[in-house]
Amino acid sequence: MKLPELDSTTIDRIIEMAWEDRTPFEAIEAQFGLLEKQVIALMRREMKESSFRMWRERVTKRKTKHLSQRDFIPGRFKSDNQKT
Repeated sequence: MKLPELDSTTIDRIIEMAWEDRTPFEAIEAQFGLLEKQVIALMRREMKESSFRMWRERVTKRKTKHLSQRDFIPGRFKSDNQKT
């Protein structure tokens, strides 16, 4: 998977957003232009294997990581750091 060149501050912010339960992959895509597959590849590259597995298990079980699967009203909560 080809990833764009990103500085360490941007990588840190993407990782932080990926760990947040209420931040969907669509918000990461809107802010940084990375698709879900690219975020997964970035997480795999930047994290220890055990941490990556733990994150993948966590994300897979979360409806909140995908806007189409959410069952609550979008926009109830928005981080001050999030553009969308």
